[in-house]
Amino acid sequence: MTDLGISKVFHFYHETEVTSELQQLIHPLEEVKFAVKTMRDVAVFTDKRILIADRQGLSGKKAEYYSIPYQSIVTYAIETAGHFDLDSEIKLTLLGGIRVELRFFKEKRMNELLFKVYHTITEYLLG
Repeated sequence: MTDLGISKVFHFYHETEVTSELQQLIHPLEEVKFAVKTMRDVAVFTDKRILIADRQGLSGKKAEYYSIPYQSIVTYAIETAGHFDLDSEIKLTLLGGIRVELRFFKEKRMNELLFKVYHTITEYLLG
């Protein structure tokens, strides 16, 4: 995947609790599996989709919410970090050719979180 086709890149560090703000965007028929965050952005993985809050502006109070139903994922790839790399990532190609990258910054449990996300996507795509 080249950078020219990527429409959005999100960065994550660790797991977090689902905030009440995001909880109100979760449908009662959805089951929350887990959430990951950076300083401002949060992604919630449910049994139906990935919900991402993209904080904007200086204060981070403005947010844009992305909903990626698992059924809209056409292909996906995982790129693990090498010894000197600072991040690893999961690259998603969605219907319509839209590309999204979920990047995970290096910390003690980066690979654990990376594979948790990868296996969650795989679980729902394989049904």
